[in-house]
Amino acid sequence: MALTPVEIRHVKLGRGILGYSRAATERLLDEITASFEDVWRERADLTDKVEQLESDLVRYRELESLLRATLVSAERTAAELKDQARREADLILGEAHSEARSITRQAIADNERLRADSNRVRALLQAALASLDEVGAEELGEDEAPQVEAA
Repeated sequence: MALTPVEIRHVKLGRGILGYSRAATERLLDEITASFEDVWRERADLTDKVEQLESDLVRYRELESLLRATLVSAERTAAELKDQARREADLILGEAHSEARSITRQAIADNERLRADSNRVRALLQAALASLDEVGAEELGEDEAPQVEAA
């Protein structure tokens, strides 16, 4: 059974003829009591410290759990953002290819239209030249004077 410092202070030793010296015994009991009080206080301090450390440990475990959840959430968010960015890039690239095909088709259509216009103008110019040649030949026929063409 553990004795408290107060209990040790109240212990009275029996006196006998050949017993211990009262002064020495009381001095020893005082030293034991003081030592035991120190140990008792230290034990109480250590108990308080253990309780504090256990409380800190619980808090740190909760913090660790929160940090893990935050990290997992951040990783998930980063992956989602990457996927979203990749999808947007693919969409933009697809739109760019579509627009490039549209521009190419329009350029081909414009080129064909310009060729057709060029051929029509060429045909009109050839017809006009042929008409001028006919008018020139008729004028030569009326004048009946042969003219030498300059080369």
